[in-house]
Amino acid sequence: MHDVIVIGGSFAGQSAAMQLARARMNVLLIDAGAPRNRFAEASHGFLGQDGRAPSAIMREAASQLLRYPTAQVLQGEAQDVLLEADRFIVQLADGAGYQAKRLVLATGVSDTLPNIPGMAERWGETVLHCPYCHGYEVRDHWLGIIATSPMSAHQATLIPDWGPTTYFTQGIYEPDPEEAILLGKRGVVIERVPVISLIGDAPGLDSVELADGRLIEVAAVFTAPKTRPTSPIAERLGCLMEYGPTGPFIKVDAWGATSVSGVYAAGDATSPMHNATVASASGVLAGIAAHQSLVRS
Repeated sequence: MHDVIVIGGSFAGQSAAMQLARARMNVLLIDAGAPRNRFAEASHGFLGQDGRAPSAIMREAASQLLRYPTAQVLQGEAQDVLLEADRFIVQLADGAGYQAKRLVLATGVSDTLPNIPGMAERWGETVLHCPYCHGYEVRDHWLGIIATSPMSAHQATLIPDWGPTTYFTQGIYEPDPEEAILLGKRGVVIERVPVISLIGDAPGLDSVELADGRLIEVAAVFTAPKTRPTSPIAERLGCLMEYGPTGPFIKVDAWGATSVSGVYAAGDATSPMHNATVASASGVLAGIAAHQSLVRS
């Protein structure tokens, strides 16, 4: 039996597993190999790794993890977890099962993009969600925000620091009076006619087409896709969920403990704010908390 099984091998999962391995815990990291950031060419703003491909960062992380003799990495998809007495049984898609005393869920989230032709093939390149992650790479071009929630107007107030900005309300998400004043001060153009398609040779972007036939020049657009945890395991275990502007996420305390004893969670699946550095830090905390719970047991 393992001390801890970590499900998910991206920034949060690797960070959790590293803390556990350094505490000399017998830790198994199970990774399905389909991280959310697989659509991005490079990771930005991550200390010491700026501009490197996320896959390269994770390969190096796994290599470093495996230098610790109590750590194992397994490629596979965890489909379910059974709780029996004081142990968790993780069941994989291939029928294999692995047991552990503690569980760390770092399964990430899945994105559902707005139903606009041209979005999916540009995702991670010229259709973006985080200006702090990708804004610098599209700087000094005309940029757009395609609204998906009341929070979109707030995002539109930020984007002018990277380039001249148009806020597409989609005819739904009108800024409130305070936001409208700030958008005006920031020089943001407000366009209320909905975007119906993206134009250009993907993954490049030349313009967006509006419902009235006009084309508005933009080199990249920011939007907030709807999100939900990629894996249903947390909900099946009975972990409480919370709801943010883009969708549900696993409720955890400051150390990553879920509402289910022995289950910890980290990364994008536990927060309405999605960022590689934040995910990694939450993984560190969850790994430490899982170790300390074993000490106290």
